[in-house]
Parts: sequence; structure tokens; C-alpha cells
Amino acid sequence: MLATNASGPRRFGYGTIRDYLIGIKVVLPDGRVIHSGGRVVKNVAGYDLAKLFVGSRGSLGIIVEATFKLRPLPEAELFVHARRPALEEAGALMEAAFESELAPVALDLHDLPASPDSRAATFSLLVGFAGTFEEVEWQRARANHLGLAETATLDHENRFWNDASLPRRISVPPSRVVETLRSLGGVPFVARAGNGVIYYRGGPQPAKDELPVGLMQRLKNEFDPKRVLPDFLL
Repeated sequence: MLATNASGPRRFGYGTIRDYLIGIKVVLPDGRVIHSGGRVVKNVAGYDLAKLFVGSRGSLGIIVEATFKLRPLPEAELFVHARRPALEEAGALMEAAFESELAPVALDLHDLPASPDSRAATFSLLVGFAGTFEEVEWQRARANHLGLAETATLDHENRFWNDASLPRRISVPPSRVVETLRSLGGVPFVARAGNGVIYYRGGPQPAKDELPVGLMQRLKNEFDPKRVLPDFLL
């Protein structure tokens, strides 16, 4: 997860895994073992090297140990959703959720069928809440007023990621999620609508990101001059 900076549907409310990393141990290509950070939150002086390895896909070193800051589990967690026959209608509901008093930890939009046997083409907006029982019930009531009344689970995640083929990925501003999905042409997708991250299968190839290739090359030369480890997008 650290090497790929992977995240799931709760990213909207909790952030990514790198936000919780406070210490790391890495084996470099020449066999040296380095440490960065520590075991308490306020421990970094100078450059925070731990974050450098997050998302590097093993191109700079191999992560062998990590220390995280933790949060207590919430008393309650609830997911609700609503299905809409058109993408624009689901997008309008998403905008209403954005503009409301709701503070969800998850905000997903997907077009997966309600069940493996269903063939109905619908778009589902899923919203998740977490916190004390009182907080969750308060948000449930307001979500109901918006039309998000049907209790849901994260089963769409399992069904999407259990497919053997790897999905494509696009990152856009949340305000452009619906516009981008429309341009993909009806492909199966799961979108982190609150963060603007879209995963999909089939459809057009995503445009390549504008990466700081020069900086990445300098880091590669510093940590792995003999090219022992694979390059990442270089």
C-alpha cells in the first residue's frame, strides 16, 4: 500500500495512507538500511524522507518497516446510496451532497449493477458516515432528505476490484467528474467522486500526467545509480 500509495473509498474523509506515516525503514539498492521519522508524531527534523518512498513503486528502495499514527475506531459507521437512471441526475445528487451540511467519510459514484444478475443501467451515489451514534444518525436523517435513503455496503468495491484485469485511472477536479465520466462512453467505473479519482475498464486510454521527470531522474540517480531496481514512469 505504501509503495503504490493505494487508498480506498474512505479516502474522502480520512485521507491517504501517507498522511498517517510517521516512521519508515527502507533497504536501499546497495544494501544499506536507512530510517526516517520515528515512533511519535512530532519527530521529523529536516527533510521528511519517509514520504519520498510512498508511491515510488519500489524504484528507490524496498520498504521493510513502517510506523503509523492511529485514530480510534468510530462508534458507528453507515453507508447509504441512491440509484439514478441518468449520469446527470446522479451528478446533481452529488452536488447536493457537496453543498449540504453532510460531512461524509466516503463519497463514491459507480455504474455497477445492483447484483450480478441485474442488467439495469443505473448510476449509484454512495455516501458513508462515521463517528458517534448521534453524529451518524443526524447525518442519516439529512441524507434521507436529499434522497439518499437506501442502506448500502461497500460490495461494489469487492465486485469491481475482484476482476482479473487492472483498471485504468484518471484524476480530475471533483467538479469535472461527471463531465469526464460522460466522455468515457459507458464503461464500468468506480469514482471517488469527492476526490476526483476515477477507475474504469475499457474505453479510451487516459492522457499521461505531466510528471516532474527531471526531478524523478535526479532522485533515481541519487538512490539507485546502478539501476538495480526498476524505473517508475521514467
